[in-house]
Amino acid sequence: MTLHPDTLRPATDAAALLGESPLWHPVEQCLYFCDIPGHRLHRLQPDTGRLDSWAFDTDVSACVPARRGGLVLTLRTGIVHFDPATGERTVLAQPPYDPARERFNDAKCDPAGRLWVGTIYEPRDPALAALYCLDETGHLSRRADGITVSNGLAWSPDARTMYWSDTKAHTIYAFDYDLARGDLGERRVFARFEPRAEGQPLAHYGGRPDGAAMDAEGCYWVAMFEGARVLRLSPRGEVLHELRLPVRCPTMPCFGGVDLRTLYITTSRDKRPAEELTAQPWAGCVLQVRVDVPGLPAAVCAV
Repeated sequence: MTLHPDTLRPATDAAALLGESPLWHPVEQCLYFCDIPGHRLHRLQPDTGRLDSWAFDTDVSACVPARRGGLVLTLRTGIVHFDPATGERTVLAQPPYDPARERFNDAKCDPAGRLWVGTIYEPRDPALAALYCLDETGHLSRRADGITVSNGLAWSPDARTMYWSDTKAHTIYAFDYDLARGDLGERRVFARFEPRAEGQPLAHYGGRPDGAAMDAEGCYWVAMFEGARVLRLSPRGEVLHELRLPVRCPTMPCFGGVDLRTLYITTSRDKRPAEELTAQPWAGCVLQVRVDVPGLPAAVCAV
């Protein structure tokens, strides 16, 4: 496996406040991504540089392709189907929480088309965030809990393992996964990272696990928020490669391009110190870099 850091550059000059959920659309062959506090969904055509945007009246945390066309979006106020061509929005599920204290965050589909989406419990204490599943019938059920900031959803290439992380706890979990039934096995620790010590300079902090993506060899790529890096972990949770970034806060990688060998990485500039933003002009941009091992194509939502 070879990284090509010399190819690292912004995919677009447009900077989000908190870029998240990059999606290489398997049919449209373009990149979607969200700006959560900016209340926007963006679509980038990499070959032309064209950027289209849609505004919403609440937080937009994640997007996945829909089998019937368009996208499924997770908003603070619920889950909706969105048609970029017309702007039409259809509610699929109401929020199963108090939107004043909690919101949807990371979301991905399993290969069978079920939408899995976790939440953030914004007061941060106690750990009241949870993981939900929207099945093909449109039924939303609570499937796991006991965390604070849900992130890192991904499936192994054979779909027998599901990954899920708690960013606040610096921990990535793994579950045995029954794709036919959509059932989770017992939660286990896949990887754990050291929290930032009191007084530790950011330059010496490795970051905490945020969004993730899976490559074709079964390796898990995770953005390390505040760590200025993306890690490639083996199926055993070992760090195989580190991609250093010129921005402090990467949020999620995804694989795109015709060959799925372009790694796109969303980043954040939201609430960062002025001196940091001055030193890191790419903060908030979507970055891209070439890699040798392709990723897995995005699974589409069956709802």
